[in-house]
Amino acid sequence: MARFVFKLEPLLKARSRVEQKFQLAVAQIERERIKLEDKLRVKQISLTGGKEELRDQLSGSIDVSSLRYRANMAQQIMRDAQRIVLELAGVHNRLFVARGKLIEAARSRRAIELVREKRYQQYKADEAKAEIAAMDELAVIAAARKEPTL
Repeated sequence: MARFVFKLEPLLKARSRVEQKFQLAVAQIERERIKLEDKLRVKQISLTGGKEELRDQLSGSIDVSSLRYRANMAQQIMRDAQRIVLELAGVHNRLFVARGKLIEAARSRRAIELVREKRYQQYKADEAKAEIAAMDELAVIAAARKEPTL
């Protein structure tokens, strides 16, 4: 019985490698996104904590230099947070593009896999027909041996 050989296997492997490359790119951008979101979360927590400390200092005697320092720190944190948000927007755009490329690579690979599956099914059907033909031939030969010759 002959073994199934898919002639486009090298193409399928190449497309799988391309898809893996895009998967790695998406994963790297996802890590970058998560890192920026964590940084932004830290800035938000820091800003919230600073506001609470400022509120606490507003009762009783007020130290103007301390208030000015806290206000400057809050502005710096806000600028950092805005910068992170802009970076995050860029990362989201890159992630959108990378995911689109990954989807296209997966479609391309899947198209070749479908061709392989179709050819494999055809191979199995051809093998079954050949086996049935061989069995029929053996049955004819066996029947011919049983018949008396005249």
